[in-house]
Amino acid sequence: MEHSRTTDATTPGRLVGGYIRLMDQLSRATAFLAAAFFIAGVVVVCQMVFVRYILGESTSWQTEFTVFSVTAAMLLGSPYVLMTGGHVAITLLPDAIGGVMGKLMRLIAALFGLGFCLALAYGSWIYVAEAWHGDWTTGSVWNPVLWPALLPMAVGISLLTLQYVAEILRGEG
Repeated sequence: MEHSRTTDATTPGRLVGGYIRLMDQLSRATAFLAAAFFIAGVVVVCQMVFVRYILGESTSWQTEFTVFSVTAAMLLGSPYVLMTGGHVAITLLPDAIGGVMGKLMRLIAALFGLGFCLALAYGSWIYVAEAWHGDWTTGSVWNPVLWPALLPMAVGISLLTLQYVAEILRGEG
């Protein structure tokens, strides 16, 4: 009977630890995907410069592709940035106060960040669904379907929201 009580007592810790590890792995994976999107954007900019200025031809899809790929890189990389503490944070007051009050201030700030990300994730998924169901296109010369370009926004912000939860559970909030 003693063993089952110990297991019951450690189960939430295992669940929380497992959640944090899963989110950290997902954040690392999306960081690699973000790097791939960023590299693709850089390669396409180089191709566009070559086509425009060396070959003297016009370009039709490169600018739009680059905007989409670099934006996807930024949004998909955001959970990793939060996990590694690479985001901009003003911690002068919580650092100066320290102790329980400093932790409480960090927690409150993290909860505000979480709330903002939750609202943005909700809106992003609605936006993607509207683009999907409405067969929206960009309206440009290239005129691609819009929802694939919007999907990294919804995925990135959703993962950022989940990473905020992990940071709060980790005690970093």
